[in-house]
Amino acid sequence: MSLPDALRNLRQASGLSQTAAAERSGVNQTKISRAETGRGLVDKDEVAALCRVYNASPGTRRQLIAMTEALAASRTPRRMVLQRGGWAMQERIGKLENAAKTIRNFAPSAIHGLLQIPAYIEALFGASLSPENLTRTVQARLNRQRVLESDREFHLVMGEGALRWCMGSAAIMVDQLEHLIHQSERPNVHVGIITWTTPTTIPGLHPFTLYDDQAALVATQNATAVITDPRDIADYRGYWDELQPFVSWDDEARDAVHHAAEDYRRIM
Repeated sequence: MSLPDALRNLRQASGLSQTAAAERSGVNQTKISRAETGRGLVDKDEVAALCRVYNASPGTRRQLIAMTEALAASRTPRRMVLQRGGWAMQERIGKLENAAKTIRNFAPSAIHGLLQIPAYIEALFGASLSPENLTRTVQARLNRQRVLESDREFHLVMGEGALRWCMGSAAIMVDQLEHLIHQSERPNVHVGIITWTTPTTIPGLHPFTLYDDQAALVATQNATAVITDPRDIADYRGYWDELQPFVSWDDEARDAVHHAAEDYRRIM
């Protein structure tokens, strides 16, 4: 269950209105409302106060505090990610995914991690990680993919360049694109493609992921950052909205993926 759903369900089970919960916990009512809809965050002390008012069990309290800590702002340099082990960052991202109700991602030049097959992941990370670290990182990314089986909603937009960037080999890409089509048929997974023949009026920036409107994950060459400033999140949400007129969704997206797979088959 996502953090917004868990907070709302606990309050409703306690029989308290948001106003009453605010009065008893000392947490601002507007903040409670935004946290329950995924439009804002409460910190771990506020979560603890709400859990106390809602008579949540110790296990539930620990779980919600862990979710809140996962959503905290941070910036991790790439060299530190590699030193700690790529798997650690994968586990951190998995916590972000589990804390949100709706995940929106834009990836201009790579298949989204939740949709990657093992061979694609190995080709993506292989040159930068030791064999042991690579094995653990691949497994950590595959473990993240279990979240697709939950009731969360995924809106994953890729540039056609993500389909055409031959990661590893043509054979790997055929398997990867077939897997992408299969995963896109899940009712809660919506795959969008911005085809290279679509005229656009904005540039394709770096990849980013929005977790509700609580946090954004931004990955660059030098670092991975979790952003929680509402103004920055609003900027990314605005850019996401600007992208939408150019996106082909669902069946149209699957057609673009199928055509790319056929092109790879011709060069195998």
